[in-house]
Formats: sequence, C-alpha cells, structure tokens
Amino acid sequence: MARGDQAAHTVLATHATVADVIAQREELRSYVVVIENDEPIARHLLDAEPLTVGRDESRHIVIPDARVSRLHLQVFAANGAVVAEDLGSSNGTFYEGRRIAGPVVLPEGHFLQVGSRLLKHERRSRREVEREDELRRDLDKAGSYVRALLPAPIAHGPIRTDWFYRPSTQLGGDAFAYDLLDDDHVYACLIDVSGHGAGAAMHTVAVMNVLRRRALPDTDFRDPAAVLAGLNAMFQMDDHDGLYFTLWYGVYCVSQRRLSYGSAGHHPAYLYPPGGASVPLRTPGMMVGAMPGARFKAGSTDVPPGSALYLFSDGVFETTTPDGRQCGLDDFLPLLGRGPEGPGESEAIYRAVRQGARPGPLDDDFSLLVVRFA
Repeated sequence: MARGDQAAHTVLATHATVADVIAQREELRSYVVVIENDEPIARHLLDAEPLTVGRDESRHIVIPDARVSRLHLQVFAANGAVVAEDLGSSNGTFYEGRRIAGPVVLPEGHFLQVGSRLLKHERRSRREVEREDELRRDLDKAGSYVRALLPAPIAHGPIRTDWFYRPSTQLGGDAFAYDLLDDDHVYACLIDVSGHGAGAAMHTVAVMNVLRRRALPDTDFRDPAAVLAGLNAMFQMDDHDGLYFTLWYGVYCVSQRRLSYGSAGHHPAYLYPPGGASVPLRTPGMMVGAMPGARFKAGSTDVPPGSALYLFSDGVFETTTPDGRQCGLDDFLPLLGRGPEGPGESEAIYRAVRQGARPGPLDDDFSLLVVRFA
C-alpha cells in the first residue's frame, strides 16, 4: 500500500471510530408513554424520583377518569429497571390483565392499564424522541388531511351510512368514500394503500381525489371494472414510488335495487340480507398499480330491502390476541350483522375488536364502513 493510501485509510478509520463513539454515547432513557384511544398523547421521562399518576391535578401524570383514584400509582426507575407500584387505588392497576399488588417491574414495550388509559414503557435516546416527535407532527397533518376527505354519515334516504376510522400509530393508507353519481346511482368504495407513513397517506389522498372528482378520462363511473382499469392505468407503482393499493368499488342502482361491484386485490365486502346468510362480494383482479394493462371484472347482486353492506380494511381483522395468536377474517366476521343498527354500529364493532386484541394500539389502520339499504 502506498504511503498516501495509508493516510487516506487512517482518516476514514478515524471518522468511523468517532461516529461509533457518538452512537455508543447516545444514552437510552426510559419513558412512560400515555396512550388514549390507541393514540400516544404524552411522554414522560423516568428517573429515580417517582412520577405519581392519578386524577388529581397535582399529579405528574393526570388521568381525568372516574375509575382512576386521586392518587393511583407511582412509576420510577431503579437499578436499570422501571418499577410501577399501585398506591391503594379503588379500581386497581392492571398488568397483562391482572391486578397488581405491590411493586412490579414493567419491561420495555409492556403496558399498564389504568382506567381507560394505557401506560407503556419505552426506551429511547434523546435524538430518537426528537425525530419521533417531528414524525408524529407530520403524520398528524397527513392523518388530518385524510380524515377531512371522509364523507359525513348519511342518516336518511335510500341508503344510510355509518363508519368508524382509527389510524394506527404508524398511519397507513386507508380511506373510503361514497356519493351520488346521478339521480339513480350511488357509489361506495374502500381503498388500502401499501405501506405506512405520510407517503402512503398522501397516495391515498391522490386516489380519493380522482374518485371524488370523477377524474378518470373516458370512464363510466357506474361500471366498476372500468373504474378499476382506469385507476390502474393512472397509478402504476413504477411511477408512484413503488406504492400500490387494493380497492373495493361498488355502485348501487336505486330503481333496480341492484349492486354492481368490483375488487382489485381486496378481500370481499359482505352483504347481509335481513334474516339471511351473508353474501361475500368479490371479483378476481390484482391490486391496482402492480401491472400495466391488468384486466378487471365486475359482478352484481340484488339487494333486498333492509340489507346491510360492510366494507373494511384488513386492519380490522389482522390483530393479535393477548396470548399472541394472530387473528384473521374468520375471527372478525361473527361481529357483523348483529346490530345494533344505526349510528354507532361501526364503533361498537371496533370496541369488540379492541376487547379481543392485546393492549396498545392496533397494528394497522381500522377502517369500517356500513351501508344500509332502505
């Protein structure tokens, strides 16, 4: 090796060593993250001085819940571990479904249940916390934009709608829409973009805006197969940072009580006629954006009065139970078609899913649309 090469090699090694030292010195610290309705709402740094938790405004972590005592518990760091201790609360503090008695160690990534809130132990460096806070602000903006596009529920008319939407902490690419196409046709759809984060959310926004504005050239929006083909031509993944999406799209003809539908890589929607068995509605077709010139098909079915149609993303059934079992579609379907009908039905289904899932936010966005036919 030449002398000059030796010098260059030495400089590079020195730079790498400095970077390694900086990384090693980036101290990981323990935090308590307060989670409400699956959303992290506050983060508190832990040290040897206990943080008190309770309903009283003087506590370090205030939880305004009637099931939480004025002084409920304390959490502190000791000998490299995080310790939680219930302080004689009326309704208790729960760890892994069991009420704790005396101090317990809370491992990293685990949760305490305190009233309606969860307290999670996280270990993060200061730099990670700053980056996460910045990312959270970006995701909140993207999530707010997606929510602003969601239509208002319909309480009266030939169709009534009820829905529940709860993005995961990572924010995915779920959204849904419904609207009049003309005096005799109403469309409804649900989209699920691959991936998570602001990029997936913004891709969803672009697709939904195309649908809302009927911006596919030479496309009859009453024809589901034509709509899927038009979206596939417009949103090829090679032109959109590798993003693709699944979609269920249906059009209801009011005068004929006929529902036409098509799906692109999406699981079925389910039609529940009154007093009858559920009818899965799905047509063959790959996800939108995966292949130029892909072909799509449409199906159709009669809709008896009083029927209900359920559209949902895979985040509603791909959940994990407290004992680690992965749930699937067959676990979710028994929750449908049971009522109560009307406003709040979709949220009641969400609550049932949450009750059967492990503590903490769901792994993916939860999007559920219920359409009821007069």
